[in-house]
Amino acid sequence: MARVTASFIDIDKAAGVLRAGGLVGLPTETVYGLGANAEDPAAVARIFQVKGRPPSHPLIVHIGGAEQLDDWAEDVPATARLLAEHFWPGPLTLVLRRGPRVPLEATGGLETVAVRVPAHPVALALLSAFGGGVTAPSANRFGSVSPTTADHVRAELGDAVDHVLDGGPCEVGVESTIVDATGEVPSILRPGGVTREDLEAVLGYPLAVPATSDIRVPGQHPSHYAPSARVVLVEPEDVVAEAERAQALGHRVGVFLPSAFADAAPKAHAVVPVPDSMTAYAHGLFGFLRELDRQGCDLIVASLPAEEGLGLAIANRLRRAAGPRSSV
Repeated sequence: MARVTASFIDIDKAAGVLRAGGLVGLPTETVYGLGANAEDPAAVARIFQVKGRPPSHPLIVHIGGAEQLDDWAEDVPATARLLAEHFWPGPLTLVLRRGPRVPLEATGGLETVAVRVPAHPVALALLSAFGGGVTAPSANRFGSVSPTTADHVRAELGDAVDHVLDGGPCEVGVESTIVDATGEVPSILRPGGVTREDLEAVLGYPLAVPATSDIRVPGQHPSHYAPSARVVLVEPEDVVAEAERAQALGHRVGVFLPSAFADAAPKAHAVVPVPDSMTAYAHGLFGFLRELDRQGCDLIVASLPAEEGLGLAIANRLRRAAGPRSSV
């Protein structure tokens, strides 16, 4: 469990900021969120303004427990309750029919709402002190790298955030898995911190991961989770050669180096060894991207991990970071 660095006084102050229509940077187990009172359309609109996020992109409503689900969603199917029972609190977001308590400003105008219960003691303490739901997309500019520390939030958003709660580094490091639970058969709209394999083990049948969906959810933009440096994706065996070619062309190259090629480190501006553990890789992914930006790289060469377990979420984030152009 993440450490609690925010005091009870600090949490009560943050709850007061939410009640007053302000914005709070808050830790979750996945990434830091930019929180607002989910029932205050003006506060929700301010999230979009601060992030530069299109108002058609829905937000996730964070609640304090599964017992609150019917306060925010209607016609909740048994499948959704089963998933909530097994994975909440945790990095799973359920897309359901919107309840009347949720303003359309929070759903991007859709009649569906994305809901989750975060597994972080500071986030849960804030939700308890506040007593309501909190819309909280990642606390960064739209499309850029998600923050995994309080310092990332302060550095990127500065005074645009009224209060930042420090809950230490995020444990998971990639955003929640988003599951469409509105139909008879759920599907994964965004891979994340709960793996497809874990979901399938609970449900007893395979889940699709469609490339597109009629339901808009966070992370679907063609370019998302992107650092300032351009990200290019190649096969693992081509990482070293591609990095050295780009460096020779005058790029300041950052490299995500798979462990299988650790003995052949390329001539590059900066090298990040990729952990063998997908848990460790997911935990460090956004920090790695931010670090290569900090070191002044203008191009990052990486390969995709095997798309199983958390590797599916990592591959999703790297593809979005690369955007439509994914090769040198």
